[in-house]
Amino acid sequence: MARMERRLGAWAARAAGLVVLTLAAAACSTYPEGPRYPIYAEPPAQPRPYTPPPAEQPDTPPAPDDIVPPRPMPVDPIEAEALPPTTDPTPTWPQSPPPTTAPPATPPPEWRPAEPASMTPGAGYLIQTGDTLSGIARRFQTPVQILIDLNGLGPRGALTQGQTLILPDSAVDTGRDPYATGPSPRGVRVPNGAAPPPPPPPPSGNPAAPAPVSDSADGRGVFQWPVRGEVIRRFGPVGTGERNNGINIGASAGAPVNAAAAGRVAYVGDDLVGQGLVVLLIHADGWRSVYGHLGSSLVEDGDEVRQGQQIGTVGLTAGDGRPSMHFETRRMQGDDPTPIDPLSLLPR
Repeated sequence: MARMERRLGAWAARAAGLVVLTLAAAACSTYPEGPRYPIYAEPPAQPRPYTPPPAEQPDTPPAPDDIVPPRPMPVDPIEAEALPPTTDPTPTWPQSPPPTTAPPATPPPEWRPAEPASMTPGAGYLIQTGDTLSGIARRFQTPVQILIDLNGLGPRGALTQGQTLILPDSAVDTGRDPYATGPSPRGVRVPNGAAPPPPPPPPSGNPAAPAPVSDSADGRGVFQWPVRGEVIRRFGPVGTGERNNGINIGASAGAPVNAAAAGRVAYVGDDLVGQGLVVLLIHADGWRSVYGHLGSSLVEDGDEVRQGQQIGTVGLTAGDGRPSMHFETRRMQGDDPTPIDPLSLLPR
């Protein structure tokens, strides 16, 4: 029995060793013979020798017997006639029309470009009471400096009534100006299409002198109210940089407006910006009165009026929110008609 057990143990040990050897053999059989990736640098690739392509062989020329000579083109006789004689060497093929250009724009017939003022003496203008150098320059479209140089007036450019002021020959009379009210000189030009100014009076006639305002130098107490009513806008600054050079008097629309003093009508019209229909009177001693925003006018340029005479009516254009008229009083100081507060001259 013991022997049997010893044999079984030896057999079991032999079988276990056999199993170990088998497993070892199997493991060895799966191990790679070498590394999967190269572990040494590969030698550089050797250039391959260039082998030129074989040369093309020229085509073998055909044998002389194989050449076919070209056939001649058929030629027929052409009958031609002589061309007719011509005397014009110009070709007769169609000519392209010359490029058309738009005609130059021409100004309308009633407009004429202003010519530059010259220093050549021209007509003579007779100075009236109340005329200013700037008004004459504006009326005759001439720079003030040209008038000064032509007449030797000096830096102040002082004028006197009855003086003849020489105009340049390029002067154009555009009509009466509030500060150049004299008659048009003979021979002076007028704008194209405009009516000529009235002719000058006969040599024996003289312009009527306005009646004196007063013996008082400051004019106090001599002007009357042009219309009675409430002063709704006073003389002086009115804000936003503006200035009222007179007063606005409210009254009923169409109420009569009278001359504040005796004088001569120097201007009637609506060409003064922001003044509506205006009548301007010239008085003695360099005084002026202005009646603006009228509804109508009853006088004409050059009329002589007396104090209190009706010259127009109250209008609606003053922008006061109600019917009113604008009234100014001015006094000449050299060439400048200086505005003076009418309330300082009118009776209380």
